[in-house]
Amino acid sequence: MLYLTDDLGLLPFFLPLGVIGFYRYLWYFIRVIAWLTYKPRRPKANPTYRSEEDVTIIVPTIDAGEEFKIAARSWLACKPKEIVIITETQMRGPLQELANEVDPSRIRVLTVPKANKRLQMVAGVNATSTEILVFADDDAIWKPTMLDYILACFEDLKMGGVGTSQTVHAVDPNGHQTIWEILAGFRLTSRNIEIAASTHIDGGICCLSGRTAAYRTLILKDPAFQHCFTNDLWLGKYPLNSGDDKFLTRWMCSHGWNTYAQVCKEAELFSTFKNNWRFVKQVLRWTRNTWRSDFRSLFTERYIWRRHPYVAFTMVDKIFNPLTLLAGPILVGVFSSLQEQRAGPSNPPLPAWNIAVSYICWLLVTRFVKLIPHFLRRPLDIWVLPFWLIFNYYFAIMKIYALFTLHVTAWGTRTFTNGEGLGAPMEEEKNISSSDNTTMYNEQQQVKIEMSDMSQTRTIHDPFADDSDTEQQKRYKQLQHHPNNPYR
Repeated sequence: MLYLTDDLGLLPFFLPLGVIGFYRYLWYFIRVIAWLTYKPRRPKANPTYRSEEDVTIIVPTIDAGEEFKIAARSWLACKPKEIVIITETQMRGPLQELANEVDPSRIRVLTVPKANKRLQMVAGVNATSTEILVFADDDAIWKPTMLDYILACFEDLKMGGVGTSQTVHAVDPNGHQTIWEILAGFRLTSRNIEIAASTHIDGGICCLSGRTAAYRTLILKDPAFQHCFTNDLWLGKYPLNSGDDKFLTRWMCSHGWNTYAQVCKEAELFSTFKNNWRFVKQVLRWTRNTWRSDFRSLFTERYIWRRHPYVAFTMVDKIFNPLTLLAGPILVGVFSSLQEQRAGPSNPPLPAWNIAVSYICWLLVTRFVKLIPHFLRRPLDIWVLPFWLIFNYYFAIMKIYALFTLHVTAWGTRTFTNGEGLGAPMEEEKNISSSDNTTMYNEQQQVKIEMSDMSQTRTIHDPFADDSDTEQQKRYKQLQHHPNNPYR
């Protein structure tokens, strides 16, 4: 190809793009090597934390169904101290019935006035009395070893948050996955490789997925965190409800806490995805959240550059990825159209179909190589590979569209009575009555702490330690006086 482009006088045009291609495959090679050498943390014979004493599972939800019972039974198999379900007031009855069918003695249902995931999460945090809490989606299915492997990471006193690997659980009771679910599985395969590699290289992670993530309770009980978390605005005026997991991950990084991804069979999470075209709406919402969070990490907060440089460069790479991906077929088209006009005696023109087929085969082979871990588990999914290629280019266009619609903060796949899930701009919140605004403002002021106060030294009282529990007090004092404590 270089010989042909040289004859056509296009070498100066194509060579820089060849360098970009070399860089991207080198970057991928480094990622694969890191993934292959990554090792998860194993539980100790005598662990510091025990799930039946130290773990509360918090599940914010508004529309849990039968899949909740399957998920809840898998959580109980891990022996947590308690499961707390947070929902809106009008859904308390149906969720209480589901909880009663599973285990009413270990599942507690609490409510908030309106459906808002972040407010629900904060309510769950404030209801927690254990040292470790785990956020979980209402359809997240665990293996019985999940909590043991999560808690193994918290043996490190600097550890603030822990995530897990993921795979797709079919919506169909017979286990049949639609093309949309298989595409989701392809995405998860790539993500599992990415987070294992970044964890191994510099200890960072782009996002502790909200499907299941564990945190130290004392971090999230801080009023400064809760205020910032529930008053998170994009461009100072668009309230953010989704993107909670991105916020939590950035908070760990900016406040000196470590994170870890447990990528192993023992800590593998099974989760359902939309099994129809609505999956595309999910992806659009995630893409907007990624743009917003990555911009903040790279250009506003900037802690990521110092603490996790590999993750930072990965974020930069993702910014340019749609452009480099779309440039490929455009340049192939340019070459195909110009070759006949500029063909020389040493390079007769190639048929257009020859160029197109060669390029598509190359793209399919490279996608297949990147998805080998998935095909080793589910070889019959290979028929979706051509659709995965099409989805890649659609996703590149979607990323550009998402970049120019970051002001849209709606869920996209849910519809709430207040219009929050309809995709309308959040300026509609202006319709709230002035009395409601006053009430909301007063509630916010109760927890408002300026970020400048974070650097001031203050004594922390453990809100969840039993005075008689000397072991918990000992661990808490270790955390309080640890040099990594952001309040010191």
